[in-house]
Parts: sequence; C-alpha cells; structure tokens
Amino acid sequence: MVELTRRHLVALGFAGLGTALLSGCTTPGQLGRGGALNPSSPEVVTLNYWTWLKDMQPVADIWNRNNPHIQVRVTPIPQGNNGGYQKMYAALAAGGGPDLGQVEYRNIPEFLLAGGLTNIADAGALALKPRYDPTLWQQVSFLDGVYALPQDSGPMALYYHRPLLESVGATPPKTWEEWAEIAVELRQKRAWMDCFSLSDAGPFISYATQAGARWVTPERDGWRVNLLDEPTLTVARFFDRALDRKLLLTEYGPFSPPWFAAAAADRIASVTSASWADAIIADIQGGAGKWGVAPMPRWGHTGYGSSALGGSTVGVLAHGKHPREAVEFAAWLTSERAGIDAEISRGIGWSPTPDYIGAARSKPAPFFGGQRYNEEIMIPAAADQNPDWSWWPITQQSFNILADEFRKKAAGQSLVDGLRSAERLIIRAMRNKGLTVHTGAAS
Repeated sequence: MVELTRRHLVALGFAGLGTALLSGCTTPGQLGRGGALNPSSPEVVTLNYWTWLKDMQPVADIWNRNNPHIQVRVTPIPQGNNGGYQKMYAALAAGGGPDLGQVEYRNIPEFLLAGGLTNIADAGALALKPRYDPTLWQQVSFLDGVYALPQDSGPMALYYHRPLLESVGATPPKTWEEWAEIAVELRQKRAWMDCFSLSDAGPFISYATQAGARWVTPERDGWRVNLLDEPTLTVARFFDRALDRKLLLTEYGPFSPPWFAAAAADRIASVTSASWADAIIADIQGGAGKWGVAPMPRWGHTGYGSSALGGSTVGVLAHGKHPREAVEFAAWLTSERAGIDAEISRGIGWSPTPDYIGAARSKPAPFFGGQRYNEEIMIPAAADQNPDWSWWPITQQSFNILADEFRKKAAGQSLVDGLRSAERLIIRAMRNKGLTVHTGAAS
C-alpha cells in the first residue's frame, strides 16, 4: 500500500478523513486506528440497521434473543440507487442516520468522500480479517482503515441450456472464443447465446475485470484513470465483433419479461451472471432439468477464472454511537453460520466467508438436474477473482456515463470508441469533484 501523507490524502479527495487518521481524532465517520473509542457499554444498546434485504427483522431477532445487551432494529429501505442511498445521505447530512447500513462495494468510496462511514479498525474489525475472502476484504479497506464488513458477493458462472447446446454438438465453452463459435451455430437455429444490454454497463465491467482490467488506481498524489488498458480493449473488441455479427440480443436484457418468454420458448442458450441468478433462472417456465451451470468462459490463457457482479457490505455509518457493538452484530450476521443461514433464507448473495457457504447451498439443486453447482462451480469462482480491481469515488456516475456511450453502439459507434469518450468524461467529472487525476498506464 502507498504510504500516504496529508497532501496525498487531500489529492485523493479524502481531506477530512486524512486529517482524522493522521491526528487521531475521533469525530463521526473518522475513528482512526489508535483513537479513543467508547468501550462496549454495560447497558443495553439498541442499534438501527437499514437494509433493502426483505424481512430482515426476524433475522435480527435471532441475534436479539441470544444477545440481550445489544438489540437490533431493522428499518427497510429501497435498494441503494433506487432511493436507499439518498435516504442515508439525507440522514447523515442532518446529523443522524442508522448505526449500520447496507452499502454496495462499489459505493464505499462515494460514502467515504461524503464522510459517511466510520473507520472500524479499532472497533474489532481488524481481528475479523481472517474470516473473510481476501479480495472482498480489500474492497472494504482503504487508507489503512476498515469501513465495512463484507456481506455477500456475486461470483459469476455460465448458466446454460443443455438441449440447445447439444443441438449444435456443443458443450459449455471454456473460452470466450469458443463461446463465439457456439453463438454462430445457434443463430442458424434461430436461438441466441445470450443478451447484451447497451443500457447497463455492469456486465461489461465484470467481463473487463475478469480479463485483468484495472481502471482506477489510488496513487500517492491522486487517482490514475485508464479505461483503455489491454484487458479492457480485448473485451471491447470481442463484443464489438459479436454485436456486429449479430450474435447477441440487444433488444432486451437478461431477466426481463421478454427474456423469460424467450427462455421458456427455448431460444436463449445461456446467460453469464452471478451466483444470485440461480433463483431467477429457476423461474423459467418449463426449464427444470434443462439448465446447468459451468465455469465462466476465460479470456484465453490470461485473466481470471471468474468475475463478480454485485455484492454488498454492512457499513457502520458516521453518526453511530456504538461502533463496537455494531461490529459485533455485523460480524455475526456476515461470518457466523447462524447469521449466514438466516440471511440466505432472505435472499442474500454468495457468502463472504470461504469456510462456509451456507447449509442450503450444500445440497443438490433439483431445477439444475441435481447438480451441486455451488460446491463444484461457485466455490472455485469466488476464489479466482481479480484482486487488483478497485472502485472509485464517482462509480455510479461512471456507470451512467458508460451506459450513455454504449447506447451509441446502436447508431454505429464502437464500444472501443465509447470507452475513449467515457474515459474523458469520467476524468472531467472526477476533476470537477476536486480530485487529482492522472491518465494512462502507470510507469
């Protein structure tokens, strides 16, 4: 990790955070290592937890029954970018907000920029590091601090329609080039290998991450931005060719009503998506026994075996008065068996702890022909991720910029040219936030 001075922290845009870390202050959102923390209270502490996971109060009540000194109340909120984050930011600006909140990995830098998260390194979080997947731990750690605990992730795999692949004499592709060859054969049968949504940049970012991309990197005196590294260009050129050859559906995206209709009619041969997609795919009418799960295709002999799509954390928000107790509950929820199993019953994604995936995920899946894909496919996928990928302070705005540029593919602009334009716009947006930005590959 780069050794950071006060000047470096200002350049990164975390001036307030840097001041607290370097001075040992304990202002809200800035509890630094070595700062004075309130000891765990001997009185009953009540924590408020905001989350968009459905019906989470019964999960918290499991904890409450066994921990009478720390009681947790759950407040449902909309999904993050559908209003949940706006509600959190408004509460923080008013000097309030919950003790704990659900925050996606990609949004942590934005919360840090707003001073919205507490450094919980000295509240017990550092001792928990061995419990969690190291790549996920890196996503919640910044500037020698820890700002959330990993809650779930979305390792990716290829969900495929067995009869459709068999109809062209194919097995699940091991590489993206094999994937394209199968896609050509499927078009002759009026079937599609997959969709490519021009209005959602998320999957493309996941493909680039798998290839080894590293778009935004914190450095000593700012951020280095490079959306045109070779792994990203490899992915963009591949999908430019696939789209130009009309090998992908672009009229609608995965899991939309038209997609379900096409999948039920045996016209969709695969979808490359996250572990949480299994429950969605299981809703395909007449699909039981037809679908299987295979590893994500690789970019030749480079990159990684999988990528991630989605994933959340439990963050301790800035104005919470009980960070130690908040960490105790968050650790139980995200890393202990009772908490993980209870969350799975509420639809949580892949477990952030390599040692336990959940009892429900250790069983054969009837819809997928009895395949034990969680153990066979998802465990290796979760372990073979790009450890160098990191998010940045305007991630959501960057997603919107990319989507705007990718939509122009329909009018003839290439994805490669869209990336060039998006990079310029993202750099401008970061500089408008007062961030110091460098361009190109690191020397």
